[in-house]
Amino acid sequence: MSKQRDSKGKGKTAVPKAFGSRNANSKTKNFAKGNAPFKKKTQPEKQNSKKSSNPDEIRLNKYVANSGMCSRRQADENIAIGLVSVNGTVITEMGYKVKRTDEVKFDGRRIKPEPNVYVMLNKPKGFATTTSEGKGRTVMDLVANATNSNIKPIGRLGRNSLGLLLFTNDDEMVQKFTKSKKGVARLFQVELDKNLKFEDLKKVQEGFKVEGKLVEVEEISYIQGESKNLVGIKIKNTGNTILRTIFDNLNYDIVKIDCVAIGHLTKKDIPRGHWKHLTEQEVNTLKML
Repeated sequence: MSKQRDSKGKGKTAVPKAFGSRNANSKTKNFAKGNAPFKKKTQPEKQNSKKSSNPDEIRLNKYVANSGMCSRRQADENIAIGLVSVNGTVITEMGYKVKRTDEVKFDGRRIKPEPNVYVMLNKPKGFATTTSEGKGRTVMDLVANATNSNIKPIGRLGRNSLGLLLFTNDDEMVQKFTKSKKGVARLFQVELDKNLKFEDLKKVQEGFKVEGKLVEVEEISYIQGESKNLVGIKIKNTGNTILRTIFDNLNYDIVKIDCVAIGHLTKKDIPRGHWKHLTEQEVNTLKML
């Protein structure tokens, strides 16, 4: 201590530069006092951030970058100048988090933080076409290992109906099936409890009204080489309720429904209960229908 008081060298001048005119003891106290609040302040923040983190949320800049629009650094720049909106509101805040269900637009165009995926399932009986939990076995169980992307079925098949079902996260493709006036035709094989009379077949071909609404199909015909209780019917409606509506009103019971084609896509090479990813060519052809 005496050396520190008497010396005019570096030892004495180093203390004032760093800590002012305090002695060694005050230096130690100042170090603890000056840093303790910093530690106490930041440590709970880290803990709280972990507790409040939501696996369903993602930073907006990462969301934009993952969509393939630009790098994450460029995403920050684009967010700052107001090119990105979330659910219709322009967001310029750095670090803003969004849910994967939010509608995010980049320069007016909706984007997603994952590539478009198209999965075709050959559905067996006994599986409900729904994404809801608590419904027993669903088609989502069958495609659970197909992709990590958030895919959903387009349209539906009844629990005991069979055949092709398309899953995707491509909103434009969903719109094409569900809201387009043209739609995408699906071909069904329908087995009835008795032979379909020719006059009833003609009635379905021409269209008829049920409760004031016109019921129309694209095509209907007997299947060559099969009995008259098995018919092929093509519709652009996304559900199969229309099939039951048609035949209930003609006093036929449906024994079996099997979707054998969607557009140009068939069940070839897809065993019952299995799925496949559509090729780029198959997707492009589907988009052009």
